[in-house]
Parts: sequence; C-alpha cells; structure tokens
Amino acid sequence: MAELYPAALPAADPHHAAATLLERRAAVVARGVPIGSDIVVASAHGAILVEPDGREVIDMAAGIGVMTAGHCHPDVVAAVREQVGLLQHTCIHIATYEPYVALCERLVELLPHGAATKVMLVNSGAEAVENAVKIARQFTGRQGVLCFTGGFHGRTLLGMSLTSKVVYKAGSGPFAPEIYRLPYPDRFHNGDGLSERAFVARELARLRASLSDMVAPTSLAAILIEPVLGEGGFVPAPAAYLEGLRAICDEHGIGLIFDEVQTGFCRTGAWGAYQRFGVVPDLSAWAKALGGGMPIASVVGKAHVMDGAVPGTIGGTYGGNPVACASAIANLRVMEELDLCARADVLGAHIRERFEALRSRTSIVGDVRGLGAMLAIELCHDGDPERPAGDLTREVIAACRARGVLIIGCGVHGNVIRVLCPLVITDAQLDAALNVITEEIEGRCV
Repeated sequence: MAELYPAALPAADPHHAAATLLERRAAVVARGVPIGSDIVVASAHGAILVEPDGREVIDMAAGIGVMTAGHCHPDVVAAVREQVGLLQHTCIHIATYEPYVALCERLVELLPHGAATKVMLVNSGAEAVENAVKIARQFTGRQGVLCFTGGFHGRTLLGMSLTSKVVYKAGSGPFAPEIYRLPYPDRFHNGDGLSERAFVARELARLRASLSDMVAPTSLAAILIEPVLGEGGFVPAPAAYLEGLRAICDEHGIGLIFDEVQTGFCRTGAWGAYQRFGVVPDLSAWAKALGGGMPIASVVGKAHVMDGAVPGTIGGTYGGNPVACASAIANLRVMEELDLCARADVLGAHIRERFEALRSRTSIVGDVRGLGAMLAIELCHDGDPERPAGDLTREVIAACRARGVLIIGCGVHGNVIRVLCPLVITDAQLDAALNVITEEIEGRCV
C-alpha cells in the first residue's frame, strides 16, 4: 500500500520534520489563511495535542470550540469509519438517507424552538448564518438585518457584511446592503457606571430609537445577535436585553436570529445558550461543536418560519453529508452520556474562581466574564477598558504556547484570552494549564 502522505516522510529529527512542514505550508498555502502559532500537531486525544516529537500540548482552544467532547473520541471515530464504508455522499437534494433525517430529529429534540421545530443542514457556521438570513427574508418579505458591533458571523460576503471586526474584512468590499448595526450590550466597556437594569433600559431605548432614525421596523427581516459574543470578546448579553429583543421582534413582526455557532452544544452549560437565557429565537445558527471535528452546521427554527423558504432556495451539495451526520450523531450521544452540560458549569466555576483570584492580585485583569465553560479574561492596563493591553496579551499567549499550553485570544483589540478547552479535560490538565496562564500574566505585571 502506498504511503498516505508520500511527500511528508518523517525526518530522523522530529523537530526538523515540524520545521519542514511549516516551510512546506508557507510555500503552498495562501498567506491569507491565518497561522496563529508554530505548533505542529501529529495526533491528538482528549484534551491533548501531540507534536511530531511526542511533546504533549494541553489544548485550551479545542479547534476554536469544536472538539468539545475531546479529540478522537473512540465512539465518534467508530461512527465515521462505519459510515464511510456505507455511504459517503449522494446529496440530500436528490436522495434521502438515514443520517440526515436522524440528525435533524436529534436537533429538534435537543433544541426545540416552540411547539414545532424544523432543521436544515449545511457545512459551516457562515453558511448557517446566511441561510438563516435568507429564510427570515423570505418569511417576512423584508430585506434589512440589524446586527451588533463586536459580532462575528463568518467570512463569506454576507458573513463579512454582518461581522463587525474590520481586520476580517480588509480589502473584501463592497459589502452586502441592507445591513444595520448597533452597539452590542457590553456593560464592561459601555456601561458608564449604570446598574445592569438601567443599562439594559438605555440600550433597548437606543434600539427602539433606531427603528425611527435608522431603519423602519417594516423593512427589517431580522435582528441577528450572538447571545454571548465570541470573537468579539466572550461578552454575555444581559438576559433582560434578550428578553427585550424578543418583545420588540414580536411587536413588529421581525425575525429574531441567534448565532449559536460558538455557544452551542454544552459549551455554555446547556445545549444552547438561548436555554440559559430563557429566550427562544425564531431561527438559530449552529456549527463548531456539532460535528465532533467533521464539517457540519445547521439552521434550527420554528417550523412555520423555516417553511417560509421556497423549495430550492436553501441547501447545498455537501450540506448534511452522511459521514459528517454520523459523526455528529455519535458526538451528541457522547456529550449526553458524559453530561457535558453539567461538566461545563463545573469547569466554568473553577476557571472563573482562578481568574477572579488572579484579578485580585494584579491590576492588569480588567474583567472576568463568560457563561458556562465559555470563559475569558480581558487584560487592560490598570484595569481600564479604555487601555487594552493587546501587546501584553499576545506575549502571554506566545509564552503559554512555548510552555505547552495552547490558548487563543479574541476581542476587538486582541486583549482577551478565551478558554475553549474540551469539556473532557481532566482536573489536573486544567489546573496545569491555568497555572501556566496565570504565571505568565503575573510575571509580566511585576
């Protein structure tokens, strides 16, 4: 049998092999594809990445929130292997197959949107967001979409148009029209000393005013929001704000869309963050942790809203690929058997305690926030949100990676360290990683 990767025969020195792979990448991979570290991974298991030389790295990123149930879980791997031998592809548009329908049934069970729920499957979070917008536009007969600063909704044209962070959009315009934007309800940065109740009242008043001076409610198909900002800095929206959005949408016949791409599937201590807030959207977008490492995403929504799309206007050749569906079904079963929703709350409480202790010892930690095991710390000089410590944050991230802990940042100024560890991480692994993170931060604050 021929070598699987004939051009990548291992060198005698594994360090040389890693360096060679990075050189090969630079030669053939477009430079626009991000490269956040020089870590090279040969294999992985649980919450551990293994480099070519056998060095283990504690994974606190989980492939940007994907590997919630851990790397290479044997049940997920077995499901993929079995499905590959049965059916790899046929396209749901032209023939129906069990894994697609079974996964949709499972998502309806886990993520009910009112009395009746329907689902469609796609390949990525960006596709899920785009299709949710298309469905909302067809259902309402309107075009406008109201979104929020700090939001990230993908790198497609509509996804970038909806995304706030300009670095992701450089040189990619012109962007899609009929996009309107308001400040995300971020009390740490924009609270002006108000209580949460007063802050929410002000922000909802701002939204209502925008329906008079920015876009008429009769022109809005949807309001799109992440219940917890992801790339924007792990900022949970106040529950009362989301309740207010629901009321405004109901009042004006506007569709409410939650982008749950990063918050979904146990990460926030529930199958969906909307369940933690007690606010049910009309439509929601899901991806990342759904597939257990395979590319799959979904739009879930109220059945009558989902059926507002004309046949043939949503879907795609690979959406709901049978192998990806099989992986997702097995992955969801593992999450349920391990009760990873409850585990997320346990992990989150411990991470928060460690970060709050760090904040009490140094003025560089401006905020500790998140929901469930979707936790982050924001580094600011003297704790001042107007003085983001982006350079220091990047130093800490690089130092942690050098010590075998893979963490990633986020936030408009790149000064937020986020924790997205696999929820199967052991207590010892988590504490070892948190020790490194806190030591590297404190060591720069002397």
